[in-house]
Amino acid sequence: MSNTITTTNFNFPDQKSVYRGKVREVYNINDELLVMVATDRLSAFDVVLPKGIPYKGQILNQIATKFMELTEDIVPNWLIATPDPNVAVGHLCDPFKVEMVIRGYLSGHAAREYAAGRRQICGVTMAEGLKENDKFPEPIITPTTKADNGSHDEDISREDILAKRIVTEEDYIVLEKFTRDLFQRGTEIAAERGLILVDTKYEFGKTKDGVIVLIDEIHTPDSSRYFYADGYQERQDKGEEQKQLSKEFVRRWLIENGFQGKEGQQIPEMTDAYIESVSERYIELYENILGEKFIKADIENIEKRIEKNVLEYLAAK
Repeated sequence: MSNTITTTNFNFPDQKSVYRGKVREVYNINDELLVMVATDRLSAFDVVLPKGIPYKGQILNQIATKFMELTEDIVPNWLIATPDPNVAVGHLCDPFKVEMVIRGYLSGHAAREYAAGRRQICGVTMAEGLKENDKFPEPIITPTTKADNGSHDEDISREDILAKRIVTEEDYIVLEKFTRDLFQRGTEIAAERGLILVDTKYEFGKTKDGVIVLIDEIHTPDSSRYFYADGYQERQDKGEEQKQLSKEFVRRWLIENGFQGKEGQQIPEMTDAYIESVSERYIELYENILGEKFIKADIENIEKRIEKNVLEYLAAK
């Protein structure tokens, strides 16, 4: 198999600490900068799968970087530079302890809740008579708690977030506005590519100056779900599955093989052929979402390449 990077152990100048998330590893440089490395790890159902996916980290990092650039006029973000295909460097921020999920369609988790007979999600009421993948009259915001690595994110309502003082009301109003503005921009960009932005999540933090900014990733296939617009309505009318561009194909494969992240369940074997097929799907996602050809970076020795590029960037600062 092609070379992948699934863990890092860098020691950069003035490094204070390192945080390892499900997919990204974040190095704190002198309490000023964050060096975020997008690994090739694949997570689903809040579980990190045992094998990496070639080029996945590069794909996620480059999509997120592009969308940060395409939205910085409406929402400020943390990004300063991308010195390597797998690396983003940005301002140190204090992250909010919620993820802002916004849904334009009844899909994924919301559809599973609906199928189970529940008509409320995160305190938001969903109308009767909807079919899976139907469009909501208006996008709904369904936040989750931001779980530590290895734990599960939990649905939470706006009311509970405020009552538990996880976020102040003043800040939460800003988070809601930014979430709706970003989703609107993402919807417009997706439409230009012949896609529908179905749902997505955003994470926000505060800079040292108290400015709320977008952090982490935006509109990537790991954080978002896309449908092909062409034929969407016909498929809905016929009760057929939608053609998706998202990580949902991985979740479906896991479910079909008896795994949903629950206790006692075994992760199915990931053969070389399956890993290669996932890598190819991620490249397809990249090319459709950005509307440009994916250029594979040199993966002969990814760790050395990243270290060299980051060290050169920091030395030039």
